[in-house]
Amino acid sequence: MRPNRPIFAARRAGNAARRPALAAAALAAALALTATACGSDGDGAVDGPGASAAAGGTADGKITIPDDLKDRLREHGIDLDKWRDGKWKDWDRETWLREAKDFVNPIIEDLWNPDRMREAEEPDKRVAEEDVPGDEGVTDPAPRPVEAAAVAAPYHGSAPEAGKVFFDGPKGSMVCSATVVKDPANPGESNLVWTAGHCVHAGGEGGWYRNIAFVPSYNDSAKTSTEGDSREEVAPYGVWWGDWAGTSEEWISQGAATGGRGAPYDFAVIHVTPEKGGDGKSLEETVGSALPVDFDAPAVADIASMRATGFPASPPFDGERMFQCEDRPGRLTLRAEEPTMYRIGCTMTGGSSGGGWVAAGRDGRPALVSNTSIGPATAGWLAGPRLGEEAEGVYEAVSARFAGR
Repeated sequence: MRPNRPIFAARRAGNAARRPALAAAALAAALALTATACGSDGDGAVDGPGASAAAGGTADGKITIPDDLKDRLREHGIDLDKWRDGKWKDWDRETWLREAKDFVNPIIEDLWNPDRMREAEEPDKRVAEEDVPGDEGVTDPAPRPVEAAAVAAPYHGSAPEAGKVFFDGPKGSMVCSATVVKDPANPGESNLVWTAGHCVHAGGEGGWYRNIAFVPSYNDSAKTSTEGDSREEVAPYGVWWGDWAGTSEEWISQGAATGGRGAPYDFAVIHVTPEKGGDGKSLEETVGSALPVDFDAPAVADIASMRATGFPASPPFDGERMFQCEDRPGRLTLRAEEPTMYRIGCTMTGGSSGGGWVAAGRDGRPALVSNTSIGPATAGWLAGPRLGEEAEGVYEAVSARFAGR
Protein backbone atom coordinates (compact mmCIF):
# COMPACT_ATOMS: atom_id res chain seq x y z
CA MET A 1 0.00 0.00 0.00
CA ARG A 2 1.26 3.47 -0.83
CA PRO A 3 -0.95 5.67 1.33
CA ASN A 4 -0.01 9.01 -0.19
CA ARG A 5 -0.28 8.10 -3.87
CA PRO A 6 -3.24 9.80 -5.59
CA ILE A 7 -4.99 7.07 -7.54
CA PHE A 8 -8.52 8.23 -8.21
CA ALA A 9 -9.02 11.66 -9.74
CA ALA A 10 -11.56 13.35 -11.96
CA ARG A 11 -12.34 16.86 -13.11
CA ARG A 12 -15.53 18.73 -13.87
CA ALA A 13 -15.68 21.31 -16.60
CA GLY A 14 -16.70 24.91 -16.35
CA ASN A 15 -17.62 26.99 -19.37
CA ALA A 16 -14.94 27.84 -21.91
CA ALA A 17 -14.84 30.24 -24.82
CA ARG A 18 -15.78 28.58 -28.10
CA ARG A 19 -16.16 29.52 -31.70
CA PRO A 20 -19.75 30.37 -32.68
CA ALA A 21 -19.70 27.54 -35.23
CA LEU A 22 -18.99 24.98 -32.52
CA ALA A 23 -22.48 24.26 -31.20
CA ALA A 24 -22.32 22.71 -27.73
CA ALA A 25 -18.63 21.87 -28.01
CA ALA A 26 -17.74 18.51 -26.55
CA LEU A 27 -15.90 19.39 -23.38
CA ALA A 28 -15.00 17.05 -20.59
CA ALA A 29 -15.74 17.19 -16.91
CA ALA A 30 -13.49 18.30 -14.06
CA LEU A 31 -14.39 16.83 -10.71
CA ALA A 32 -11.42 17.88 -8.61
CA LEU A 33 -11.00 14.90 -6.37
CA THR A 34 -8.33 12.43 -5.36
CA ALA A 35 -8.20 9.54 -2.93
CA THR A 36 -5.34 7.40 -1.69
CA ALA A 37 -4.43 3.82 -2.51
CA CYS A 38 -6.06 2.77 0.73
CA GLY A 39 -9.36 4.24 -0.45
CA SER A 40 -11.76 6.47 1.45
CA ASP A 41 -13.87 5.70 4.48
CA GLY A 42 -17.64 5.91 4.55
CA ASP A 43 -17.50 9.66 5.15
CA GLY A 44 -15.18 10.32 2.23
CA ALA A 45 -12.16 11.11 4.41
CA VAL A 46 -8.70 10.17 3.21
CA ASP A 47 -5.42 10.03 5.09
CA GLY A 48 -2.37 12.06 4.16
CA PRO A 49 -1.66 14.70 1.51
CA GLY A 50 -2.90 12.69 -1.47
CA ALA A 51 -6.17 14.62 -1.80
CA SER A 52 -6.65 17.65 -3.99
CA ALA A 53 -7.22 21.23 -2.86
CA ALA A 54 -10.90 20.76 -3.64
CA ALA A 55 -11.28 18.86 -0.39
CA GLY A 56 -11.38 20.48 3.02
CA GLY A 57 -9.10 19.76 5.97
CA THR A 58 -10.02 18.65 9.49
CA ALA A 59 -8.32 19.03 12.84
CA ASP A 60 -7.08 15.45 12.85
CA GLY A 61 -5.21 15.96 9.57
CA LYS A 62 -7.64 14.04 7.37
CA ILE A 63 -8.96 15.44 4.12
CA THR A 64 -12.75 15.44 3.82
CA ILE A 65 -14.46 15.46 0.44
CA PRO A 66 -17.16 18.17 0.47
CA ASP A 67 -20.73 16.91 0.37
CA ASP A 68 -21.58 18.95 -2.73
CA LEU A 69 -18.67 17.34 -4.60
CA LYS A 70 -19.77 13.86 -3.53
CA ASP A 71 -23.29 14.73 -4.68
CA ARG A 72 -22.00 15.76 -8.12
CA LEU A 73 -20.10 12.49 -8.37
CA ARG A 74 -23.25 10.58 -7.50
CA GLU A 75 -25.13 12.47 -10.22
CA HIS A 76 -22.68 10.91 -12.66
CA GLY A 77 -23.27 7.47 -11.18
CA ILE A 78 -19.89 7.41 -9.49
CA ASP A 79 -19.39 5.96 -6.03
CA LEU A 80 -15.68 6.32 -5.32
CA ASP A 81 -14.98 2.87 -3.96
CA LYS A 82 -17.46 1.04 -6.17
CA TRP A 83 -16.21 2.73 -9.34
CA ARG A 84 -12.60 1.91 -8.54
CA ASP A 85 -13.54 -1.69 -7.69
CA GLY A 86 -15.24 -2.32 -11.04
CA LYS A 87 -18.51 -0.35 -11.09
CA TRP A 88 -17.19 1.42 -14.22
CA LYS A 89 -18.07 -1.81 -16.09
CA ASP A 90 -21.78 -0.98 -15.78
CA TRP A 91 -22.83 0.21 -19.25
CA ASP A 92 -26.58 0.64 -18.85
CA ARG A 93 -28.14 3.68 -20.49
CA GLU A 94 -28.45 5.36 -17.13
CA THR A 95 -24.75 5.13 -16.44
CA TRP A 96 -23.32 5.64 -19.93
CA LEU A 97 -22.88 9.42 -20.08
CA ARG A 98 -23.16 10.86 -23.58
CA GLU A 99 -23.52 14.64 -23.44
CA ALA A 100 -20.51 16.84 -24.12
CA LYS A 101 -20.54 18.22 -20.58
CA ASP A 102 -20.71 14.81 -18.94
CA PHE A 103 -17.24 13.41 -19.61
CA VAL A 104 -15.81 11.89 -16.42
CA ASN A 105 -12.61 9.81 -16.45
CA PRO A 106 -11.33 8.98 -12.94
CA ILE A 107 -7.79 7.63 -12.71
CA ILE A 108 -7.53 4.03 -11.51
CA GLU A 109 -3.87 3.41 -10.82
CA ASP A 110 -2.28 0.41 -12.56
CA LEU A 111 -5.50 -0.48 -14.39
CA TRP A 112 -3.62 -0.32 -17.69
CA ASN A 113 -1.03 -3.00 -17.06
CA PRO A 114 0.94 -4.63 -19.92
CA ASP A 115 -1.53 -7.52 -20.24
CA ARG A 116 -4.58 -5.24 -20.61
CA MET A 117 -2.72 -3.06 -23.09
CA ARG A 118 -1.67 -6.03 -25.18
CA GLU A 119 -5.14 -7.58 -25.19
CA ALA A 120 -7.04 -4.38 -26.10
CA GLU A 121 -9.05 -4.69 -29.33
CA GLU A 122 -9.36 -2.15 -32.12
CA PRO A 123 -12.74 -0.33 -32.29
CA ASP A 124 -14.95 -1.19 -35.28
CA LYS A 125 -14.95 1.78 -37.66
CA ARG A 126 -15.12 0.39 -41.19
CA VAL A 127 -17.01 1.18 -44.37
CA ALA A 128 -18.26 -1.16 -47.09
CA GLU A 129 -17.56 -0.46 -50.74
CA GLU A 130 -21.22 0.39 -51.28
CA ASP A 131 -20.88 3.19 -48.73
CA VAL A 132 -18.47 5.00 -51.06
CA PRO A 133 -20.20 6.96 -53.84
CA GLY A 134 -18.93 6.92 -57.41
CA ASP A 135 -19.30 10.65 -58.12
CA GLU A 136 -15.89 11.48 -59.58
CA GLY A 137 -16.53 15.19 -59.04
CA VAL A 138 -16.16 14.86 -55.26
CA THR A 139 -14.66 11.40 -54.86
CA ASP A 140 -11.46 10.47 -56.65
CA PRO A 141 -10.81 6.89 -57.75
CA ALA A 142 -9.71 4.60 -54.92
CA PRO A 143 -5.94 4.85 -54.47
CA ARG A 144 -3.63 1.93 -55.00
CA PRO A 145 -2.74 0.19 -51.71
CA VAL A 146 0.46 1.43 -50.10
CA GLU A 147 2.20 -1.16 -47.95
CA ALA A 148 2.56 0.05 -44.37
CA ALA A 149 6.24 0.41 -43.43
CA ALA A 150 7.52 -0.44 -39.95
CA VAL A 151 8.83 2.61 -38.08
CA ALA A 152 12.45 2.35 -36.98
CA ALA A 153 13.08 1.74 -33.29
CA PRO A 154 13.37 3.34 -30.89
CA TYR A 155 10.08 5.03 -31.70
CA HIS A 156 10.99 7.95 -29.48
CA GLY A 157 13.77 8.79 -31.92
CA SER A 158 11.68 8.28 -35.07
CA ALA A 159 8.19 9.55 -34.13
CA PRO A 160 8.26 10.86 -30.54
CA GLU A 161 4.80 12.42 -30.82
CA ALA A 162 3.06 9.11 -31.62
CA GLY A 163 1.50 6.68 -29.18
CA LYS A 164 -1.55 4.60 -28.32
CA VAL A 165 -4.84 5.52 -26.66
CA PHE A 166 -6.43 2.83 -24.48
CA PHE A 167 -10.04 2.91 -23.30
CA ASP A 168 -12.85 0.66 -22.11
CA GLY A 169 -16.24 0.14 -23.74
CA PRO A 170 -19.12 -2.33 -23.39
CA LYS A 171 -17.26 -4.91 -25.50
CA GLY A 172 -14.08 -4.70 -23.43
CA SER A 173 -10.77 -2.87 -23.59
CA MET A 174 -9.98 -1.12 -26.87
CA VAL A 175 -7.09 0.72 -28.47
CA CYS A 176 -6.47 3.52 -30.97
CA SER A 177 -3.51 5.62 -32.05
CA ALA A 178 -2.85 9.27 -31.21
CA THR A 179 -0.43 12.19 -31.50
CA VAL A 180 0.98 14.76 -29.08
CA VAL A 181 0.10 18.23 -30.42
CA LYS A 182 1.08 21.72 -29.40
CA ASP A 183 -1.04 23.71 -26.96
CA PRO A 184 -1.45 27.41 -27.89
CA ALA A 185 -2.24 28.27 -24.27
CA ASN A 186 0.86 26.52 -22.92
CA PRO A 187 3.70 26.90 -25.44
CA GLY A 188 6.38 24.27 -25.00
CA GLU A 189 4.41 22.58 -22.21
CA SER A 190 1.55 20.86 -23.99
CA ASN A 191 -0.54 18.10 -22.45
CA LEU A 192 -2.78 17.76 -25.51
CA VAL A 193 -3.27 14.59 -27.55
CA TRP A 194 -5.06 14.39 -30.91
CA THR A 195 -7.05 11.29 -31.90
CA ALA A 196 -10.33 10.25 -33.53
CA GLY A 197 -13.74 11.02 -32.04
CA HIS A 198 -14.65 7.34 -32.11
CA CYS A 199 -11.71 6.66 -29.77
CA VAL A 200 -13.31 8.68 -26.96
CA HIS A 201 -17.07 8.61 -27.66
CA ALA A 202 -19.36 5.96 -29.18
CA GLY A 203 -21.32 8.52 -31.24
CA GLY A 204 -25.06 8.61 -31.84
CA GLU A 205 -25.88 5.31 -30.14
CA GLY A 206 -23.63 5.59 -27.07
CA GLY A 207 -21.63 7.87 -24.84
CA TRP A 208 -18.16 8.59 -23.51
CA TYR A 209 -15.81 5.66 -23.16
CA ARG A 210 -14.09 5.06 -19.83
CA ASN A 211 -10.57 4.73 -18.49
CA ILE A 212 -9.13 6.73 -21.40
CA ALA A 213 -5.33 6.86 -21.23
CA PHE A 214 -2.45 7.69 -23.59
CA VAL A 215 0.87 5.82 -23.79
CA PRO A 216 3.53 7.66 -25.84
CA SER A 217 6.09 5.51 -27.67
CA TYR A 218 4.32 2.30 -26.73
CA ASN A 219 6.74 -0.66 -27.02
CA ASP A 220 9.50 1.82 -27.83
CA SER A 221 12.05 -0.86 -28.77
CA ALA A 222 9.64 -2.46 -31.30
CA LYS A 223 9.67 -5.95 -29.79
CA THR A 224 7.61 -8.45 -31.72
CA SER A 225 5.92 -9.41 -28.45
CA THR A 226 5.60 -7.54 -25.14
CA GLU A 227 4.46 -10.60 -23.23
CA GLY A 228 6.26 -10.71 -19.91
CA ASP A 229 7.53 -7.14 -20.19
CA SER A 230 7.24 -4.75 -17.28
CA ARG A 231 5.07 -1.66 -17.46
CA GLU A 232 8.21 0.48 -17.68
CA GLU A 233 9.31 -1.43 -20.78
CA VAL A 234 5.92 -1.18 -22.48
CA ALA A 235 5.29 2.44 -21.45
CA PRO A 236 8.74 4.02 -20.99
CA TYR A 237 7.31 7.56 -20.87
CA GLY A 238 4.47 6.70 -18.54
CA VAL A 239 0.71 6.34 -18.74
CA TRP A 240 -1.18 9.63 -19.12
CA TRP A 241 -4.89 9.71 -18.25
CA GLY A 242 -7.40 11.97 -19.95
CA ASP A 243 -8.75 14.52 -17.48
CA TRP A 244 -10.60 16.47 -20.19
CA ALA A 245 -11.72 15.62 -23.69
CA GLY A 246 -13.52 17.20 -26.61
CA THR A 247 -14.99 15.95 -29.85
CA SER A 248 -17.39 17.46 -32.35
CA GLU A 249 -21.09 17.80 -31.68
CA GLU A 250 -21.59 16.20 -35.09
CA TRP A 251 -19.75 13.07 -33.98
CA ILE A 252 -21.72 12.90 -30.71
CA SER A 253 -25.05 13.18 -32.51
CA GLN A 254 -24.35 11.31 -35.77
CA GLY A 255 -21.29 9.08 -35.36
CA ALA A 256 -21.61 5.34 -35.94
CA ALA A 257 -19.28 2.35 -35.98
CA THR A 258 -20.13 1.40 -39.58
CA GLY A 259 -21.24 3.12 -42.76
CA GLY A 260 -19.05 6.18 -42.31
CA ARG A 261 -21.65 8.28 -40.49
CA GLY A 262 -20.00 11.21 -38.75
CA ALA A 263 -16.58 10.44 -40.29
CA PRO A 264 -15.92 14.00 -41.63
CA TYR A 265 -16.17 15.18 -37.99
CA ASP A 266 -14.38 12.21 -36.44
CA PHE A 267 -11.67 13.99 -34.44
CA ALA A 268 -10.98 14.57 -30.75
CA VAL A 269 -8.60 16.37 -28.40
CA ILE A 270 -7.67 14.92 -25.01
CA HIS A 271 -5.97 16.82 -22.20
CA VAL A 272 -3.88 14.37 -20.20
CA THR A 273 -2.18 14.15 -16.83
CA PRO A 274 0.41 11.61 -15.63
CA GLU A 275 -1.06 8.67 -13.73
CA LYS A 276 1.52 8.70 -10.96
CA GLY A 277 2.30 12.37 -10.60
CA GLY A 278 5.37 12.44 -12.82
CA ASP A 279 8.27 14.83 -12.33
CA GLY A 280 6.37 18.03 -12.97
CA LYS A 281 7.09 17.99 -16.70
CA SER A 282 4.38 18.28 -19.31
CA LEU A 283 3.76 15.56 -21.88
CA GLU A 284 5.51 17.64 -24.53
CA GLU A 285 8.57 18.08 -22.31
CA THR A 286 8.54 14.39 -21.41
CA VAL A 287 8.56 13.13 -25.00
CA GLY A 288 10.53 16.10 -26.34
CA SER A 289 8.16 17.01 -29.15
CA ALA A 290 4.65 18.08 -30.17
CA LEU A 291 3.20 18.77 -33.62
CA PRO A 292 1.40 21.96 -34.62
CA VAL A 293 -2.11 21.47 -36.04
CA ASP A 294 -3.01 23.07 -39.39
CA PHE A 295 -6.69 23.99 -39.64
CA ASP A 296 -6.19 25.58 -43.05
CA ALA A 297 -4.28 22.79 -44.75
CA PRO A 298 -3.75 22.99 -48.52
CA ALA A 299 -6.25 21.47 -50.90
CA VAL A 300 -5.59 17.94 -52.13
CA ALA A 301 -4.11 19.21 -55.40
CA ASP A 302 -1.49 21.17 -53.47
CA ILE A 303 -0.30 18.32 -51.21
CA ALA A 304 2.55 16.34 -52.68
CA SER A 305 2.67 13.80 -49.84
CA MET A 306 0.87 12.94 -46.62
CA ARG A 307 2.13 10.50 -43.95
CA ALA A 308 -0.13 8.54 -41.60
CA THR A 309 1.23 6.92 -38.43
CA GLY A 310 -0.43 4.30 -36.25
CA PHE A 311 -0.40 1.00 -34.40
CA PRO A 312 -2.56 -1.31 -36.58
CA ALA A 313 -4.00 -4.18 -34.56
CA SER A 314 -6.21 -6.19 -36.92
CA PRO A 315 -4.59 -9.04 -38.89
CA PRO A 316 -2.03 -9.24 -40.34
CA PHE A 317 -0.90 -6.78 -37.65
CA ASP A 318 -1.04 -7.33 -33.89
CA GLY A 319 -0.92 -3.81 -32.43
CA GLU A 320 2.54 -4.22 -30.96
CA ARG A 321 4.45 -2.13 -33.47
CA MET A 322 4.23 1.28 -35.11
CA PHE A 323 3.77 1.65 -38.87
CA GLN A 324 3.49 4.47 -41.40
CA CYS A 325 2.05 4.98 -44.87
CA GLU A 326 3.00 7.84 -47.17
CA ASP A 327 0.98 8.76 -50.25
CA ARG A 328 -0.38 11.64 -52.27
CA PRO A 329 -3.95 12.17 -51.02
CA GLY A 330 -7.17 12.06 -52.99
CA ARG A 331 -10.70 13.15 -52.12
CA LEU A 332 -13.54 11.17 -50.58
CA THR A 333 -17.07 12.48 -50.02
CA LEU A 334 -19.49 10.11 -48.34
CA ARG A 335 -22.53 12.41 -48.45
CA ALA A 336 -23.14 15.49 -50.56
CA GLU A 337 -24.02 17.64 -47.55
CA GLU A 338 -20.83 16.76 -45.65
CA PRO A 339 -17.25 18.01 -46.04
CA THR A 340 -14.85 16.15 -48.33
CA MET A 341 -12.27 13.98 -46.58
CA TYR A 342 -8.67 13.16 -47.41
CA ARG A 343 -7.95 9.60 -48.62
CA ILE A 344 -4.63 7.79 -49.05
CA GLY A 345 -3.55 4.31 -50.03
CA CYS A 346 -2.53 2.35 -46.93
CA THR A 347 -2.69 -1.25 -45.72
CA MET A 348 -2.89 -0.35 -42.01
CA THR A 349 -5.91 -1.87 -40.28
CA GLY A 350 -8.03 -1.20 -37.18
CA GLY A 351 -6.03 0.13 -34.24
CA SER A 352 -4.45 2.77 -36.47
CA SER A 353 -7.62 4.85 -35.97
CA GLY A 354 -6.87 8.26 -34.53
CA GLY A 355 -3.25 8.23 -35.70
CA GLY A 356 -1.97 11.55 -37.00
CA TRP A 357 -1.65 12.50 -40.66
CA VAL A 358 1.25 14.86 -41.30
CA ALA A 359 1.93 17.10 -44.29
CA ALA A 360 3.84 20.29 -44.96
CA GLY A 361 1.77 23.23 -43.81
CA ARG A 362 1.58 26.56 -45.60
CA ASP A 363 4.83 27.55 -43.88
CA GLY A 364 6.49 24.42 -45.24
CA ARG A 365 6.93 22.79 -41.83
CA PRO A 366 5.39 19.44 -40.83
CA ALA A 367 1.97 19.79 -39.24
CA LEU A 368 -0.89 17.51 -38.28
CA VAL A 369 -3.62 17.96 -40.90
CA SER A 370 -5.90 14.97 -40.25
CA ASN A 371 -6.27 11.67 -38.42
CA THR A 372 -7.26 8.17 -39.44
CA SER A 373 -11.04 7.79 -39.29
CA ILE A 374 -12.29 5.08 -41.66
CA GLY A 375 -11.13 2.40 -44.09
CA PRO A 376 -12.66 -0.58 -45.88
CA ALA A 377 -12.88 -3.97 -44.17
CA THR A 378 -10.44 -5.31 -46.76
CA ALA A 379 -7.89 -2.54 -45.99
CA GLY A 380 -6.06 -0.87 -48.90
CA TRP A 381 -6.89 2.75 -48.08
CA LEU A 382 -7.64 5.08 -45.18
CA ALA A 383 -9.63 8.32 -44.96
CA GLY A 384 -9.47 11.17 -42.49
CA PRO A 385 -11.35 14.42 -41.89
CA ARG A 386 -10.09 17.69 -43.31
CA LEU A 387 -9.66 19.84 -40.22
CA GLY A 388 -11.55 23.12 -40.32
CA GLU A 389 -13.52 25.48 -38.10
CA GLU A 390 -15.27 22.77 -36.06
CA ALA A 391 -12.00 21.00 -35.29
CA GLU A 392 -10.28 24.27 -34.40
CA GLY A 393 -13.14 25.15 -32.05
CA VAL A 394 -12.75 21.87 -30.12
CA TYR A 395 -8.97 22.32 -29.98
CA GLU A 396 -9.13 25.91 -28.74
CA ALA A 397 -11.78 25.15 -26.13
CA VAL A 398 -9.79 22.31 -24.58
CA SER A 399 -6.62 24.41 -24.69
CA ALA A 400 -8.29 27.46 -23.13
CA ARG A 401 -9.58 25.50 -20.15
CA PHE A 402 -6.02 24.70 -19.08
CA ALA A 403 -4.43 28.03 -19.97
CA GLY A 404 -1.46 28.76 -17.72
CA ARG A 405 -1.63 25.41 -15.89
